[in-house]
This record gives sequence, C-alpha cells and structure tokens, in this order.
Amino acid sequence: MLIEQLYELFSTCSEVTIDSRQCAVDALFFALKGDSFDGNQFALKALENGCKYAVIDDPQYAIDDRFIVVDDALAKLQELAHYHRLQLNIPIIAITGTNGKTTTKELIATILNQQFMTLFTQGNFNNHIGVPLTLLRINLLHELAVIEMGANHPGEIRALCEIVAPDFGLITNVGKAHLEGFGSFEGVVRAKGELYDYLFATDGGVFVHADNPVLMAMVNEEDVVEYSTFSDKSSAFVHVESTGDSPFLSVVWKKPNGNEIHEVATHLIGNYNLENVAAAISVGVFFGISPSHIKKALETYEPKNHRSEFKETEHNHLFVDTYNANPSSMKAAIENFQQIEASPKGVILADMLELGDYADQEHQAVVDLLKEEGFDKVFLVGERFSKATSPFVIFPSIKELMTYLKENPLTGYTLLVKGSHGMHLEECLPLL
Repeated sequence: MLIEQLYELFSTCSEVTIDSRQCAVDALFFALKGDSFDGNQFALKALENGCKYAVIDDPQYAIDDRFIVVDDALAKLQELAHYHRLQLNIPIIAITGTNGKTTTKELIATILNQQFMTLFTQGNFNNHIGVPLTLLRINLLHELAVIEMGANHPGEIRALCEIVAPDFGLITNVGKAHLEGFGSFEGVVRAKGELYDYLFATDGGVFVHADNPVLMAMVNEEDVVEYSTFSDKSSAFVHVESTGDSPFLSVVWKKPNGNEIHEVATHLIGNYNLENVAAAISVGVFFGISPSHIKKALETYEPKNHRSEFKETEHNHLFVDTYNANPSSMKAAIENFQQIEASPKGVILADMLELGDYADQEHQAVVDLLKEEGFDKVFLVGERFSKATSPFVIFPSIKELMTYLKENPLTGYTLLVKGSHGMHLEECLPLL
C-alpha cells in the first residue's frame, strides 16, 4: 500500500497502538514483532477490541479488508510517522544526551506549554518504536513538539532524525553510558553528535551548553544558541547559576550583560540538574516565554518515576534516582550527595548496566570514590559490585538487600538510592 493511501486511513482513525490489549475505539493497530511475540497473531484481537484497521506483514492473518498487508510493519510505522511529520507546520525540538534528557525534555515542555500547545515524549518512548508513536500523536491543535531520542548503538540517532526531521536540537551532555553498544566514550560522542550533524546539514537550530568542552567541540559557535552555568560568557543566550540545593535546586538566571535577575526555586534534587534547568530556560527564552511563566513552570514541575525525587518517609529522608545509572551520573550523584548537610548519611547503590568490557573498572571506580567520601552507611547491590575490591556490605541481589532491611531497618538516615533501572532498586523503597 502506498504511504498516501495508508495516511488517508490513518486520518480516519482515533490513534495508533501496538498493543492489542489497549485499543481505543477506531484506533489503527500495527502488528510489530519482538523477541518472543509476533504482533500478527494479535491483529484480529486488536480489531475485536475496537481497532478500525490492523497493519500486518504476514498475509495469512488477513481475513477481510480491515487488515492492511505491508512488507514490514515496523518500517511502515516509521514511514507513516515521517510522512505525518512532513504534513505538520510546527517546530520540533529533538533532545538526546547521556544524562538528563528525560528531565530536560519535561522541563522544556512544561515551559513551552505556558504559551504553546506542546506535545512531548511520554515516559521513555524514545527509541525506533516510541519516537514514531510519539510523532503520530501530534494533531492540528499542537503548536510545538519536544521529542526525546535515546540510543545505545551508533547510527540510531541519525535514523531517528530522518524520521523526525527536527528543526531544533539539544544534547544535554555526553558521558559514559551504553559502552557495550558504543564501544568507547569516543563512540558515545560520535553517536550523540549525529543530532547536531543532522541539524547543521539541514540548517536547523542548535542549543549547546557553552561550558561543556565536549559539546562545544561539536559546533561552530557562530551558528548556535549557547547557555552557560558557571561562566558568564558574553556570547551566551542566558546565564544560569545555582544558589542552593539542600535538598532542592534553586537558581538565578539572566541574559549576559543584562541587569534583570530572575530567581527560581525548583523541586529537583541535585546540583547536577543545573544544566537541565539552564537548557530549558534557554529554549523557553528563545521561543519567547516570559520570565514569569518560566518561573511558574519550573517551580510547579515535580519529578516522577523515581528520577531525582526527594521523599520523606516515616523513618528516613530519601534521594531517589533509580530510573537510570551510568558512571557519569553515579559520580555526579555521589559527589552532590556528599555536599548535602545531613547526618547520618548513607548510600544504597545498585549495578550500572550495559557497560560491557568497562563494567569491572567502572564499578571499582565507584567503590574507590565511596571510600573517599566517608559515608556513615554504604550498601552495594549486584553481581558487578560484588566483583569489586570493597570494604562495604555487598548484596548479590535486591532480594537479599530487602531481606536484610526487613531484619535490620534503617532509621534516621538521609539516604541516596541509585542504580540502573534494570536492577529494580525501587522495590526496596517501602522498607526505607
């Protein structure tokens, strides 16, 4: 089927879904394949559950004209998303980076929503499936879109750019993550840089942290919008400075050489969020959002999904960041936590995943850093931390940690709780 014909059918549908169990009335179902399932087998069920059409790539499941047979359902989903994007006359901002991209995306969208109807990536729908689904949610009421792009292999950002065709882009930072897929830190730099490469090739707009030498090496300073955090560069569009982070980050910002200073008190923990806030302010100012609306947006935003959250329980104060972890974010979190005035303090850290051959040395580096910081309590969890030379208590899994906490509850502590999402460290929170 030609993409124009499929687009006509899409235009008559209420939404797009890939889950036969979650079908709005008159939705368009795409039968995707996974390692352990074949969406073609659920196409009929999707129609029975309310879908109007089902796009499949196995003809044997087509029993009437509600089934649309294509060569590759995933490729057709991506093609449809790109075609839809080309019909939209709105700016799209793409965001990637090693750390902070989800928080930055949500901060930017919250600010832009003060004046524009803004669609943005929900949750972690930032891959080759999630990005097309996000694009297909854009409708005629939307005036802007903020699309998050994730990657763990070279070429993925480039491929997502070809689907999204962004007008603007921002890389939050580049650090050690997904080294198993990228091969090295240099590989991460090249992969994230695919966003800027696309934008420069298409005359798009680039936002860049002026104090990050890795990012600045990727750009031509004359063709970008810079924001600064610790240097008041005259070339920067805005300058943002931290005024405190115990426990929540507060900032002041202004335009360089300007006299008007704006104060903002966020609900974000950690000074490492300063760059994310600065990026969001920069984008907001660029799109004409007033300082008062920027302040309102940043002060009302509250992080969720165990990402930079502060929790007060009956027994302890918790700094929770269990959504993701890599060497860069782990180091930043530990160093920031050390600066917080509280006693006693403890850390509960779980393994960092997807580090490949770098796993042993990076987990040892975290242990060595913890030795220097002198926390009152340190619990480490996972087989990778178990391989490190460490003076600390190490639990092979979350299950063993939870058993220990049930028998030896912690009370009166301020705790940093951080680990890769796949370690499920959030399961121990009810015991803290």
